Order: sequence, then C-alpha cells, then structure tokens
Amino acid sequence: MSSTRSFLLAAFALVGFLLWQAWQQDYATPPTLAAEVAAPVNGAATPAPKQVVAPRDGADIPKAAGTPAPAPIPTVAETTPSAAARIEVRTDLLHLSIDTRGGAIVQADLLAYPIDPDDKTQPVRLLDDAPAKFFVAQTGLVSNDSPAPNHTAIFTAAQTAYALTDGNDTLEVPLTWQDASGLKVRKVYIFRRGSYLIDSHQEITNGSATPWSGNEYRELRRVPLVIAGSGFSFNNPEKYAFAGAAWYSPQDKFQKLQFDKYTTDKLCDSKESDPKVLAKCTFTGGWVAMLQHYFFAAWIPDSQEADQYTISVVPDNGTPRYLIRTQSPALTVDPGQTRSIASHLYIGPTLESQLDAVDKANIAHGLDLTADYGMLTFIASPLHWVLVQLHAVVRNWGLAIILLVILIKLALFKLSEAQFRSMAKMKRLQPRMEALKQRYGDDKQKLSAATMELYQKEKINPLGGCLPTLVQIPVFFALYYVLLESVELRQAPFFGWIHNLSAPDPYFILPVLNAAIMGATTWLSPASPGMDPTQAKMMKVMPLLFAVMFLFFPAGLVLYYTVNGGLSLLQQWVITKRMQIAEKAR
Repeated sequence: MSSTRSFLLAAFALVGFLLWQAWQQDYATPPTLAAEVAAPVNGAATPAPKQVVAPRDGADIPKAAGTPAPAPIPTVAETTPSAAARIEVRTDLLHLSIDTRGGAIVQADLLAYPIDPDDKTQPVRLLDDAPAKFFVAQTGLVSNDSPAPNHTAIFTAAQTAYALTDGNDTLEVPLTWQDASGLKVRKVYIFRRGSYLIDSHQEITNGSATPWSGNEYRELRRVPLVIAGSGFSFNNPEKYAFAGAAWYSPQDKFQKLQFDKYTTDKLCDSKESDPKVLAKCTFTGGWVAMLQHYFFAAWIPDSQEADQYTISVVPDNGTPRYLIRTQSPALTVDPGQTRSIASHLYIGPTLESQLDAVDKANIAHGLDLTADYGMLTFIASPLHWVLVQLHAVVRNWGLAIILLVILIKLALFKLSEAQFRSMAKMKRLQPRMEALKQRYGDDKQKLSAATMELYQKEKINPLGGCLPTLVQIPVFFALYYVLLESVELRQAPFFGWIHNLSAPDPYFILPVLNAAIMGATTWLSPASPGMDPTQAKMMKVMPLLFAVMFLFFPAGLVLYYTVNGGLSLLQQWVITKRMQIAEKAR
C-alpha cells in the first residue's frame, strides 16, 4: 500500500470514527421507560407489564434478605412528610445539602470546578434534587420483622449547617432516628480536608427487648443527563462522553451500562427473586457509580463485605429514574448492643490524584477506570500518566501536551523514519512511474508487474509507508480519548489567545495552521501509481475537510494534532532533503 493511501486510511478512520460517534449520540434510540415500579429484591416473580403510574413514596424500598417480609411497617416519613429539613455542609472542596428525609445527599457542588471559567461563583452541581436534573445518593436500613429507617424516614440533626473550619482536617455530620420500641440509628457522614471521599457510618443501637436483624442499602438514582445543545456537531464533548451506570467486581472488573440498556441482564434487576441468580450479583470488593463527563458519584461498600448489586428503573410521574444499588448482608444486633455498618461515598471529578489515593488506601480498586478511555484504556492510561507527570514539571497543560507529542514522536521515530524514507524514494521514482504508465497504458496487469520489478530493483517496500501509519492509529485514538476525558484539562489555559484547552480555539488559528501543515504534507507525499482522479481530489480536499472539522474541536486536541503534524512534516522534509543530497553525491 502506498504512503498516499495509508494517509487516506488514517484520515478516513478518524472521520468515520467521529461521524459514527456523533450519529450514535444524535440518532440512537432514546432510553425506554420501564413498565413497572421496581419490585422487591426477594419478592414474587415479575408480573406482566402494566400502565406506568407514579409510585407511592417508599414503594421502591428494597426488602431485607431472609424470610418473606410482612406488610411494610409505616415510617414517620409516610405520616408526616413536612417534617423533613435541609442541612448545609461546606468543606474546602464540596458544598452539600443533606435532606433529613433519609439522610440523603441531594445536592453537591464541586467548588473547584466552575461551570464557566469566567464566573467562579457558579460551581458544577453534580447531585441535584431538581426534577429535571434529579441525581441523589441515598442509604437506608430494611428489616423483615422490625422497624428500620429507610430512605424515606425522618432523621434529626443538632445543627442546620456544618463547615470544615481552619485548623480542622475532619468534619462529622451526625443524624439520628429513634423508634418507640427503643431502636436508635445514628447516621454519620465524615468529611476530610482535600478529599472528595466521604465516610458513611450507620450505628444501630438496639434498646428493645428483642434482637434486631436487617440490611443496609446504598443507592444512586438519577434521570438521564441533560446535555445542552443539539444537532450534528463536534463542539460539545459531553455529547460523546459516556453517561450512565457503572460498577466494579474483582471477577469481571469494570463494567458500564447506558441508560437505554437497563433492560438487559448485565447486572441483576431489582425485580429478580431467584436466589441462584442473585448469588451471581453478590461479591466483595466492588462498587457502584453513576458517570458523566469528567465527574461521577460512587458508593463503595467495605472491601470485606459481600454485597448484593442490583439495578432498576423507577418511574416517577412518567419520568424514568435510573437506580443502581448495593445491599449489605444481614446484620443482627442483640438487645442492649450497638453495631455499625461502614461504607464510602465518592462525589467528585475523575481526578487521578484523588482516585489513586482511594486505591492506595485499599478502600476501592478500579475507581480510576471511571475516566472512561474505552477499549484502548491499556494505551490511554499510560499516556495520561505521562501527561500528568509532564504537567508536574512545566505547570502548563498546553506545554505538557507538546512535550507528550515529542515523546511519542521519539518513541515511534524509527517507524516514522522508515515511512518517510519509503515516501521519499517513491517521490524520487515518480518520473519513472509516469513513464511506465505511458508505456503500458490501460494494461493494469503489465503495469503492476513492471511496478513491482521497479520496486525490487530500487529496494523499496511498497508497505513501508503503510505499516507505520497502522501502528500509530491506536496511539492516535487513545490520545484522543485522553485529551477528551482528562478532567485536568477542563478549562485549563495555555498561552496567548487560548484561555481554555477544553473549548474550541476562539480565533481558529490552530485549525488553520493544522490545515496548512496537512496541505504541505500532502504536497511532499508522492501520489500513488494508478491513483484514480477521485482519490487525487480527496487528497486535495482532505486538509480543508479537517480544517472545518477542527474548528469545533477542543483546542487541546487541535494543539496535539497540529504539533504532531508539524513535527512529522519537519521530519519528512529533513529525510527527503538528505536523500536528495545523497542522490546528487552519487
């Protein structure tokens, strides 16, 4: 394969990939609404689909593991819904709102990540209980034969506001629930300075005369992510980033599930009642999460706890809310005793330093996979690590990208050199190739045989210009995902007119420069023997096509392509000149 065709192959691969990605987002089948309210984990078999109605408050509460449950025991929340209040919590990184109904975290602002880089007063709100953006983190207790505060029960708190003050590295926010029988539950959230990881404890004190037995569940539920803008375009990375549920198990590693795939059997449905099926979704050392571009929330059970993992779709006035849940094994608390159940909640960015700290503390493994690089993770993750290390030295993400390109070019230097030498030899042979075409005319068989004889005589490998391109394509796409998914580059400035590497170049200077480099590369590259007029026209149009497409790419991506193309052009020019000098010296 000639160098020209290899160039077309790489270009068409990129364009085809981006077009497919855009089509998937713009025209794929929208999420379907489940036909049922989520049924008990250990309940009866799933009935036939029926008309969706808004569930009674608490109708989606799981049932405790064990013997079949009696009728639900009413909670304070069901009789006095107005008793709930909000607790404001502020740390150095988070501003949260905790609802005393269930002790759920219903709002979470990420203070270090403004929505608009020019307005630092409006941070990204990851969790939100507004109906259109509903996304909350909940916990609760369930019991088959005893009172238990689920996520609809009303807790009380000593304060309505808590703040991590100077001189303190931790902040505890306790909430309390107590039943007339003597059962007392103290739910505590523990926040630490410089961390997005929140410790969660439920302390169960049994002041009754009989043993208490039940389970804790932790769940994330949300509506599908609303993304601003519509239509067929590349200028909004959120449109092409994964949004949905994810989980991790030591056996199957990282798994993810789009909202429109919730009817599949990738993870046990909360309607499931077969113990053998549910046993397959019970494991230790796992976690569940809801992901969106750059940010996510995850419940992490104790690493030694064998939890049951389920999903469901919970309709609410006709709007689907997608739920992923973990449920602990049964816990028994004898009269007069106190026992505690611990877990962790992460609310924050896919920031490598934060996720590495969670891994090193043996709290959760695989959390770094929430920065979703797709099937090329094995290439993308090392590239991201190198990019972070380079930034630690130069303190500028644009410079780090340039240095990363240089390192990649050095690593692939021999392949590129072989490619450009082959291209230079092909260009030198162009007059002789034209002579062969004139001699054999339309006899393609004789032209092909004569061309191969010429290649052998001049010791040219016709695949020399293609193989290096094929090897570099996986690196090309892996780095595309790194630059698209790295939260570190979000709103990161470069120099001069580029104030945000995650937004398009405001003056289109980089796309135009990239088009000029591509045009020069095309001019230096020899035309393929026997290339038809359509291919020749495509080669001429390709730089213009890429220039238009790159107008809407994040500046960080275009910076990479421009620097990579510029270095390749320089390397190709130097090799071509050296070969010309060597040819003249003969």
